[in-house]
Amino acid sequence: MLDLQHLAILREVDRSGSLTAAADRLNLTQSAVSHAVRRFEDRFGIALWEKAGRGIRLTQAGQYLLAVASRVLPQIDHAERVLYEFAQGRRGALRVGMECHPCQQWLTRVLDPYLRQWTEVDIDVTTAFKFGGIAALLGHEIDLIISPDPIAHPGLTFVPVFDYEIVLAVGRQHPLARKAIASPSDLGSETLITYPVAVERLDIFTQFLVPAGWRPRRHRTVETSELMLQMVDAGRGVSAMPDWLLHEMPLGARAHALRLGEKGIPKSIHVGLRTEDRAVAYIEGFIDIAKATTRT
Repeated sequence: MLDLQHLAILREVDRSGSLTAAADRLNLTQSAVSHAVRRFEDRFGIALWEKAGRGIRLTQAGQYLLAVASRVLPQIDHAERVLYEFAQGRRGALRVGMECHPCQQWLTRVLDPYLRQWTEVDIDVTTAFKFGGIAALLGHEIDLIISPDPIAHPGLTFVPVFDYEIVLAVGRQHPLARKAIASPSDLGSETLITYPVAVERLDIFTQFLVPAGWRPRRHRTVETSELMLQMVDAGRGVSAMPDWLLHEMPLGARAHALRLGEKGIPKSIHVGLRTEDRAVAYIEGFIDIAKATTRT
């Protein structure tokens, strides 16, 4: 059977030029190295070295095995370093799931410093889950989930990392632009534009309109925040969106923001993870950077 010790001996003999020097580099006695080589040669019925004057040189079989050692041993060395880094929490693959349309823009602000600091961690971001975000997290399909709606579940932890408020965006020429606070009845004659999310998961419905017994005249959905604000700017409707996103987007300067009710709708972006993974350094590092993210 070929094992790594034989490959290591071949490599060190080639590097140092003698069995004695190779034994020193491997922290073995010369007799132990000679014995290991002899057993190998007997097992396969080959010779690895032959005499060449006062020295030795590799046989054809020895040259072949040295080529194998040159390919395999660096990979083994690398694998050992990676496993050590895994043990230290410094390396891994971080799979992040998104359950929030506007959160993607926030996430880019987290990823930039994270990628610079955790250079040995691969990142994968997805919004496509086989059975929903929580099931994907529990099933180890993803490692973190970014969501504004934490769910209490055994084995999961949700950490709030970024506070914001849902506001109503209207065009500057819209009649509601004269107000600072919107009431549910204000939307009774409006076209409300939202992200393509089920109504029961939209805060403007669950926390604002439905409790007051109101619905918008029309409800339509669009995929992106940019298109949403373009439609608001063109007077095609009003939209509920995070205040920070409205502030940061170029078209946001052309919109007016109203608080939704006297108390508003406060929200937080949460990072959800399996509780058992909280001690993993590169996951804790992501949470720390996310918490440090501020409004621009």
